[in-house]
Amino acid sequence: MAQTTTASTEHPAEAHGNFPPFDSHSFGNQLLWLALAFGALYVLMSKVALPRVAAILEERHNRVADDLAQAAKLKSETDAAIEAYEKALADAKAKAQAIAGETRDKLAAETDARRRALEADLHVKLAEAERQIVDGKTKAMGNVRGIAVDTALAIVERLVGKTPSADEVDAAVGRALPASQVQ
Repeated sequence: MAQTTTASTEHPAEAHGNFPPFDSHSFGNQLLWLALAFGALYVLMSKVALPRVAAILEERHNRVADDLAQAAKLKSETDAAIEAYEKALADAKAKAQAIAGETRDKLAAETDARRRALEADLHVKLAEAERQIVDGKTKAMGNVRGIAVDTALAIVERLVGKTPSADEVDAAVGRALPASQVQ
């Protein structure tokens, strides 16, 4: 009887020598507890954990979408700023070229006006110089006849020893000098 008592106090699975989860006598209880634990875990996951994860994923998705929208907006603003910069640069270049052209035309006109004024001044000075030359030549030629007459009188007097008449010497000098030289 001692053996019966010990056998009755021992656990039934130990009596058979099987591992408790594999014991066929406890399958019903194990399946019930498995179903209850699985149900509780399913309810906990579906009502608490999964909505939180879904909310986090949705928040991340929204944040990424907002960031992409912000990046697209900033890219379009950057493109617009670049386009405005390039337009302003092109306008500035065109304006600079226009100013350079106007300045070049203005300086060319001023230079041309100065050149014309200098040419006119030079023409006036040239005409004055030509007039002075003609006057000097005329005056010199006028003096040439008088000098020629005086010289001829002196030469004839020295050669012949007698002074000829001034009218005769003047007529002879007039015949000897071309008419273009004597005026």
